[in-house]
Amino acid sequence: MGKKTVFYEKHKQLGAKIVEFGGWDMPVQYSSIIAEHKAVRNSAGLFDVSHMGQVFVSGNDALKFLQKIVPQDISKLALHKAIYCQLTMKNGALVDDLIIYRLDEKKYLIIVNASNIDKDYGWFVKNKNELDVSIENKSDEYAMIALQGPNAYKILINAGIQVNDQPEFFTIKELSLKNIPVYLSRTGYTGEDGFELIVKNEYALKLWDILFEAGEEYNLLPIGLGARDSLRLEAALMLYGNDLNENTTPVEAGLKWSIPSDKEEDYNGKAIITEQIKSGTDKKLIGFEMTERAIPRHEYEIYYKGEPAGVVTSGGYAPTLGKNIGMGYVDTKYNITLDSEIQIMVRNKLYKAKVVKRPFVHKHYKK
Repeated sequence: MGKKTVFYEKHKQLGAKIVEFGGWDMPVQYSSIIAEHKAVRNSAGLFDVSHMGQVFVSGNDALKFLQKIVPQDISKLALHKAIYCQLTMKNGALVDDLIIYRLDEKKYLIIVNASNIDKDYGWFVKNKNELDVSIENKSDEYAMIALQGPNAYKILINAGIQVNDQPEFFTIKELSLKNIPVYLSRTGYTGEDGFELIVKNEYALKLWDILFEAGEEYNLLPIGLGARDSLRLEAALMLYGNDLNENTTPVEAGLKWSIPSDKEEDYNGKAIITEQIKSGTDKKLIGFEMTERAIPRHEYEIYYKGEPAGVVTSGGYAPTLGKNIGMGYVDTKYNITLDSEIQIMVRNKLYKAKVVKRPFVHKHYKK
């Protein structure tokens, strides 16, 4: 049995199928994965993401500390803004990927992946050294809900948060929702407009009920991990442990866009990452769609012209497209490019696929 979020009994009452994920007992689906997926694309869905971790970093050297542990330039992060980051090692590979919010002049909130909470916190402490910085892991004190979909903002209006009070894309606000203190951010993991609400555990169940009542006219559904995975895959959003790990650098993962070229401060892995940006890498991440009837899965082999050329990291059925899609790493020596034909080994048989652009579906963020 894994750890349980504050919503565990609520999930059971709603008829959820529970599975273990990242050390947590979580709902994989309530009705059907496809129905839940389409609800988020077409209207709105509510996710329990309380298994994610919340680490608060503050103090006189908070900025200096963050500049050391991520490639992104946190000095450019405006107040109340968020930034997607990678937590890198000396060899340039990834401890985790993160979202960092700047809450105050010297206070930041870091959202870490569920299975990496203890590992990341240990890494933070290890890299603190003599810096004047406080690192507080408050993951056990907070719950986190994701409200995602084109009608998410309308549901917040029904709940009492008007459009002008809602945060902009990749921005966070501290506010009160029906007397509940909430961190409200316009972020998510679906490719749709939406919000993530971080709240103390004692308010979580009340907040869940408020949102469902506000979303009734929009047929708001609870959404499990199955649809969360198919939604993020269609949007080509990477999953740590699949598409990212301790053997992969940001450049290999196609995240060069997120790494500033003008950051002066040194950070873990900077020399290797800078060299990869300049000279290239031995592997790269691609997106593909199956052109023959087969479903690609994590760790299936990728072939090119009859030779093993890489491995699938994420794959499955894309309900929005009605196709089977995937992502994976291939050796750059094969010069695999857009529209290249590749093959996926499925149960000892090769099935054809074509390399396509990522994301697989258009993202609908509110800029």
